[in-house]
Amino acid sequence: MRIDHPAARLRIACWAARAQFFALGFVTGSWGVHIPTAKLHYGLDEARLSLVLLAVAGGAVLCLTQAGAVVSRLGARAVALGAGFAMCAALALVVTWESFAALIVLMLTFGAASALLDVAVNAEGTVLEAIGDKKVMSGFHAMFSVGGMAGAGAGALMIAALVPPARQLAAMGATIAALIALATVFMLPVHPKDPTRRSGYRLPRGALAIVGLLAAVGLLAEGAMYDWSVLYIKQETSAPAALAALGYVTFSAAMAAARFGGDWLRARISPPRLLAASGVLAAVAMTLVLIIREPLVALLGFALVGVGFANVVPILFMCATRVPGVTGATAIATVSSVGYLGFLAGPPLVGGIAQASSLTLALGVVVLGALLLVWGARRIPM
Repeated sequence: MRIDHPAARLRIACWAARAQFFALGFVTGSWGVHIPTAKLHYGLDEARLSLVLLAVAGGAVLCLTQAGAVVSRLGARAVALGAGFAMCAALALVVTWESFAALIVLMLTFGAASALLDVAVNAEGTVLEAIGDKKVMSGFHAMFSVGGMAGAGAGALMIAALVPPARQLAAMGATIAALIALATVFMLPVHPKDPTRRSGYRLPRGALAIVGLLAAVGLLAEGAMYDWSVLYIKQETSAPAALAALGYVTFSAAMAAARFGGDWLRARISPPRLLAASGVLAAVAMTLVLIIREPLVALLGFALVGVGFANVVPILFMCATRVPGVTGATAIATVSSVGYLGFLAGPPLVGGIAQASSLTLALGVVVLGALLLVWGARRIPM
C-alpha cells in the first residue's frame, strides 16, 4: 500500500507517533508507581485492590471489542486526542475522591481509554510503516518502553521529594495531555480506506487467530517476567534484595534497547525468521537461568530474554494488518484483546504453579511460551 506523502510530512507524523507511544508508556508507568498510593488513600485491602486492578483490565478488554470499529470510523487522530485526554484525566483524579465506587468507575475509564489510545497509535504506526515503506513499528514500541521507565522514574523522584500525590498526578496528567494534544496535530489527517475490509470486531479465526494466540503467548511470558523476575533472583538464587531488584531493570532496559534496533532487524530478516530467532533466544536464555541459578547469570539471562521478546508484538501487529478482509485497526484491536488476556493470565499462572511446586518450575512457562513462538513463526501471514 503506497500513497504519495511528502517526505517531511511523513517524518513529522512519525515523530508525532513516537510522542504518542511515549505518552502512553509514561502514564502506564506513572499509574504503576502510584498503585500503593491509591491503596493507602482509599484504605484498600488486597482483595479490594485486586478489584481495582481488575477494573483497569476489564475496561481495557471491553473497549478492545469496539476499538477497531471506533478508530476506523473516527480516525486515529480524533480517537488519540479523545482517549488520551480521558486517560490523563483519570490519572489526575486517582486520589482526589474518597468513594471506592467512584474509584472503580475511574479505573474502568482509565483502562478503556488506555486501550483505545493503544489501538489508535498502533493503527497510525502500521499505516506510517506501510506508506513510508520503512520499518518503524519497533522504534515506536521502544518509545512506549522509554515512556514507562520515565513515568515510573518521575513518580519515584517526586515521591522521594515528598510532593503530595494529588499534585504529582495532576501535574503528570496535565503535562502528558498537552503532549498528546500537540502530537495529535501532526498525525496523519486520514488513513487510507479499503472497502474490501470490515471494521467490526472479529472473533479470531484462521490467520488472525494464530497471530492472536502468539501474541497471548508472548505477552503471557512477558507478564510473568515483569511480576516474578525479582522474586526469582531473591528467592531461588539467594541474592540480596538490592541485586534482585535489578532483575526487572535489566529485563525492561534490554527490551527497550532491542526495540530501538528492531526496525533494522525487521528490514533485513523476514518476520517468520525473526520471530523464530527471537523465541529461540528467549527459550535458551531462560533455560540457562533456571538451570544454573546464579544471580549474575540470572541478570544476564533476563536481559537476553528481554531482547528475545522485544520485537514480538511489533512483528505480530504488522502481520495482523495483512490478514485479508479486516481493517488494520480492527486486526490490532482483536490481537490486542487476545494478547492482553495472555498478559493478565501470566502472573497468576506462574503463582499457581509456584504454589504447587516451585518458582523455578513455574517460570518454565516463559520457556514454553518462547518455544510456542518458534512453532508459530512459520504460520504467520507475510
